[in-house]
Amino acid sequence: MVDLTVILTANDLASLPELRDLLATQVQMSRAEPGCIRFEAFESQTVPGTFILVERWESQTALDEHRKATACMTVYFPKVIPLVSRVPHVCSVLTGT
Repeated sequence: MVDLTVILTANDLASLPELRDLLATQVQMSRAEPGCIRFEAFESQTVPGTFILVERWESQTALDEHRKATACMTVYFPKVIPLVSRVPHVCSVLTGT
């Protein structure tokens, strides 16, 4: 299993409505992909312009395929990435939690 948390920060707060729409589309498309266990997008209520993507993929292969799939190639990379700064975190669940 591969867990990924991505922090996105809008370059311009004026782009928030567009980012909300794009990320909603990204989520729906990604959830339909093989190997997607979880794909959620959150908008921070604490830090304006901050979005958090929480993903779980059944394998590294599934995540690699996701990055080549329609959602990433037509929405995320060409439309979302130019509007944000991005910090990805590949994560593992803490033992005992």
